[in-house]
Amino acid sequence: MSELDELAISAKNNEESMSRLIKQYENFILKCASSAARIYVSKSDDEWSIALAAFMEAVKSYSSEKGSFLNFAELVIRRRIIDFIRSKSRYAPEISVSPMIFSTDPEEEEDYSMQSEIAQKVTATEENSIKLEISLVNEIFEAYGFSFMDLTECSPKADKTKRACGKVVAYMIKNPILISEMKVKKQLPLNLIEKNTKVPRKLLERHRKYIVAAVEIMSGDFPYLASYMRYIREELEK
Repeated sequence: MSELDELAISAKNNEESMSRLIKQYENFILKCASSAARIYVSKSDDEWSIALAAFMEAVKSYSSEKGSFLNFAELVIRRRIIDFIRSKSRYAPEISVSPMIFSTDPEEEEDYSMQSEIAQKVTATEENSIKLEISLVNEIFEAYGFSFMDLTECSPKADKTKRACGKVVAYMIKNPILISEMKVKKQLPLNLIEKNTKVPRKLLERHRKYIVAAVEIMSGDFPYLASYMRYIREELEK
């Protein structure tokens, strides 16, 4: 564990250590809140209070098995800010995600990709929560060098390939240390994945974007998007 990770653990039941940790990482908390809320957040905003409470929650629930404390804290803050936004529905009118970016060839009857299923949901109900999740997760994808739109081309089509990708994503979800490594290095640990899942390297490379996207969605706070990933849920239940 790093010195910070140990400090976070020691601050669980020590108010003085908690106060020092909060003061030291105020800018980090504000940055996380601003990123999740997609607006500039200052200490006079409601989002600051939500993020601060989330940071304290992260300290209280942190353990070394959860990887880097800062990565864990960022996840908790993002989750609470998103919950706050949903409850207020303050930003729904500002979110505009055209269903056209998920369009697929209507003649491809077997194309049940994540995007096409989501497109049906968005087109039918204009579900603001789904649009919000797409907007937020797209920011995460950009750090890896792709966008939500790119998933149209790299989503697996064949049932066998879908199950192989689901197996890989399930393996990552069950090994959170690998997820932390992926988030830091912005790349998949291909050697370990190939060795432990027996999924061919060629398939991993061809569907890298989809696998990364699925891991981020399934390990993050994106319940609406995650609900469309049936093959991955089935693998996780095995």
